[in-house]
Amino acid sequence: MKPSSQLSDVLHVLLHMAEGDGPSTSEALAAAMSTNPVVLRRLMTGLREAGFVSSAKGHGGGWVISCPLERITLRDVHEALGAPALVSLGFREDRPECLVAQAVNEALGNAVREAEAALLKRLGHVTLAALSRDFHQRLARHHQAGGDGHHRLEEHLHED
Repeated sequence: MKPSSQLSDVLHVLLHMAEGDGPSTSEALAAAMSTNPVVLRRLMTGLREAGFVSSAKGHGGGWVISCPLERITLRDVHEALGAPALVSLGFREDRPECLVAQAVNEALGNAVREAEAALLKRLGHVTLAALSRDFHQRLARHHQAGGDGHHRLEEHLHED
């Protein structure tokens, strides 16, 4: 099973939105995620319902962040996406009759639940504002080293 990058993708576009000068179109955000605008809009629905983003249709419209970055934790974003599984560990059998498989499933299930609880706790302590500060520190170092690029949403539209 391929690991889901949904949370990472959405955090990526949220930071691009925070750095933008105005609304970001679904097309531009979808390009940053390497996905279809319909998929992007579906993901953004939960964020809009949580009050983190809003959108306007028509010329000059698009998506904007609608609350302070300090108020949005990574856990909040995860939950707004429907709280998909964070730890992807499969079981040989879902409802085994074999007592060995039952013991294995119980041990692995408990470990997964404990790992997800610890991860959710940590995600609850990291805000989008903290990610934005980290980005700005990295950008400053990048510029000091003479670098440019890969920090504006528009650059995703021109990648191959």
